[in-house]
Amino acid sequence: MRTRTTQRVTRRKKRHQRVRRRISGIPERPRLCVFRSLKHIFAQLIDDCAGRTLVSASTLSKEVRESVSQKPRIEASKVVGVLLAEKAKAKGIATVTFDRGGYLYHGRVKALAEGAREGGLKF
Repeated sequence: MRTRTTQRVTRRKKRHQRVRRRISGIPERPRLCVFRSLKHIFAQLIDDCAGRTLVSASTLSKEVRESVSQKPRIEASKVVGVLLAEKAKAKGIATVTFDRGGYLYHGRVKALAEGAREGGLKF
């Protein structure tokens, strides 16, 4: 018998696989992939052709950890989005494909996307 948590994770993974059939990252337009845990949020820019992570940021990053330790998780997500956009611009990446990872476009996922847009990324 599965627990509710296991069922929730399984449903999210199915949604993510369904979306990933249509979305892929190329070198000119990498995929911005989001993973959300209960306490933290992680974002990566991935080139699926080469199978490499180009840029990554999370609430556990040294640049972010101290500045968001006392902030709510939604504000921390926005800071991660801005940091990811800054790192991407430094590598010459301007446009990305957004992969919400099977999560609803709401709350922390939405805040991360808005932060990345504020930082200068285009979806």
